[in-house]
Amino acid sequence: MPRLSLLLFFLGISAHASAQTDTAQKLNEVTVTGIQEMQAKQTSLHIESYPLAELDAKAPFNLSDALAKIPGIAQLTTGNAISKPVIRGLYGNRILVLFSGLRFDNQQFQDEHGLGISQIGIDRVELIRGPASILYGTDAIGGVVNIIEEVPEVQGKHLDINTRLFSNTRGTLSDIGYSALHGNKWRRIRLGYETHADYTDGDGTRVLNSRNKGYYLKMGSGNTRGNWIRNNSYNLSFNQFGFITPDLNKFFDADSRWSRAMAGPHHIVLLNVLSSQNTFLLKSSTLKVNVGGQSNLRMEDEGGGEISLNMHLISGLENARWEKKLSDKVFFAINQQFTYEGNTNYGKRILIPNATMLEGNLSGFLRFMLGKVNLELGAGSNYKHIGTYLTPPLNIPTQSIHPFNVGHVTGNGMLGCTYNPNRWLNIKANISTGDRMGNLAELSSDGLHEGYYRYETGNPNLKLEQNVNGDAAIELGTKQLFLSVSGYYNRFWNYIYLQKDSTTFYGFPKYHFTQQDALIYGGEFILIYRPEYFNWLRFKESFSIIRGQLDLGGYLPFIPADRNRASLVFSKDINKRFKSIFVEPEFEYALAQNRPAQFETVTSDYGLVNLYTGITTKLGKNNYKWGLSVHNMLNKAYHDHLSRLADPSLFNPAINNEGINFVLSLSTNLGL
Repeated sequence: MPRLSLLLFFLGISAHASAQTDTAQKLNEVTVTGIQEMQAKQTSLHIESYPLAELDAKAPFNLSDALAKIPGIAQLTTGNAISKPVIRGLYGNRILVLFSGLRFDNQQFQDEHGLGISQIGIDRVELIRGPASILYGTDAIGGVVNIIEEVPEVQGKHLDINTRLFSNTRGTLSDIGYSALHGNKWRRIRLGYETHADYTDGDGTRVLNSRNKGYYLKMGSGNTRGNWIRNNSYNLSFNQFGFITPDLNKFFDADSRWSRAMAGPHHIVLLNVLSSQNTFLLKSSTLKVNVGGQSNLRMEDEGGGEISLNMHLISGLENARWEKKLSDKVFFAINQQFTYEGNTNYGKRILIPNATMLEGNLSGFLRFMLGKVNLELGAGSNYKHIGTYLTPPLNIPTQSIHPFNVGHVTGNGMLGCTYNPNRWLNIKANISTGDRMGNLAELSSDGLHEGYYRYETGNPNLKLEQNVNGDAAIELGTKQLFLSVSGYYNRFWNYIYLQKDSTTFYGFPKYHFTQQDALIYGGEFILIYRPEYFNWLRFKESFSIIRGQLDLGGYLPFIPADRNRASLVFSKDINKRFKSIFVEPEFEYALAQNRPAQFETVTSDYGLVNLYTGITTKLGKNNYKWGLSVHNMLNKAYHDHLSRLADPSLFNPAINNEGINFVLSLSTNLGL
């Protein structure tokens, strides 16, 4: 216990600052995630806002890769292209993703399914760390990633072009966007394209079939009419991801190094998202109503052009929130949500059965603003139901997947406090609960996962997974110094995880879902210092630590290694022609992860040297932002603990992460 107390005191963060942002202003950011627009220091929730420019400054491969640069956030990867965010050791259905103001489901129940949202055309990402079930219902047991799309802010017509070239994958991510704002009406459209060949590791070894490509269309329109503010959007994406299996070289010969052909096994994901966000400014209150629909078609081609897995998930979503200031010191809100989802199989290979899923949530929230102290409390109730249908099997012709119905009514609450004795210091603490049912895969899997090379069996009798999370943070921000320390303690009951069986299925290892009480605790620390007489220079350092263990012995899977990042940032305005320049050398060090779960192995420590540079030039009336980044400058051969390609039950030896990668980027905004 003394060791735990010391850990929680000395480790943690609750904010992140970029090379272009004054660190003292970080405490005053306005966020919209959660209940009511507010400054981050006024709420006990761990809410942080990250503009796209800040995320893109380090030339990430995708959105999950961008978020993984934030202390306390990691990414679970299968090569470069397939990745999903990990918040304090939790991922998948324990992290709720919001897109266009509504819950987003990308069939993320499986480890080899990525986030599925491109960073092009977004305005910012807001994060909540810790349970937020009273705000968003189940699946927000570990945190929230809120992806907020761009909206035109400057009157007139505008055209922007952005491109990024990657040396390691011979790839590109490019997009072009048009927007128009006239009075109180606006519209936008954006087209994007990305393509990547296979990557090579630090030893120069090509990772066969790690390629991917994607096509994107984003459209939106909105207007203000009296007291009604409307924002409608439509998003279409079509992606192909090659997946890497242990026996791939037995039937798939290496093609050209530049090849992007999807002749080998690969995922095909077609996503359509339509949403309408509406705000009604009533006489003394505000009503927000969001509605939308999503279509997620996921297929797998095992090679040769034949589709085996073919799953279609249809979602209908609605969210309503009413907000009112009861007095100068009391704010009240009611939040209500409803979600309907239907999963249908059309392929010859079936992993999870046909099913429907319903969820409803109702919660209330109060904030008391008592001078330097803010108190927050909330309570909510959730109902979730999963019903499956008789579904033909894949592997045993005489045995069908029999239907079942599972439903739970649950309640959650939160209590938080913030204390702001002056404009430099912010102290906050929060305790909140969360819960979730087993997802469709955990309850009903009965099939062979080619992408994971194992046979999984679900259990419809799994109990409700619940947690109580407490965290505290101290933040100090002045003109020269930003310092933040935080820690968290997350207790789980009936944590759901995979356990390996002693039997096999035609040589494939068999796994089943089981439960046990568990504990996750840790924290993050960040320091940013700007010398008083050298305001063009900044030193940044962050450190994150996390532990995850099962009560009866053993460790939780996919717990990130402890990680430290340190960098020097040189940023300076030059003249009218060369408007600004920044250079940021960075050293990233991941400690050895010697607490592996049952089917993991110890991963060694490694250090990476990265370099990020950028310059903004003015040619004529337009600005051009040039960037050159170098990831893994020393071409280190390593594998991260959260890389599925380091799984010893699949790959022996483990497959390394990407080697050196030069990224050249160019962005320009053209007025029309």
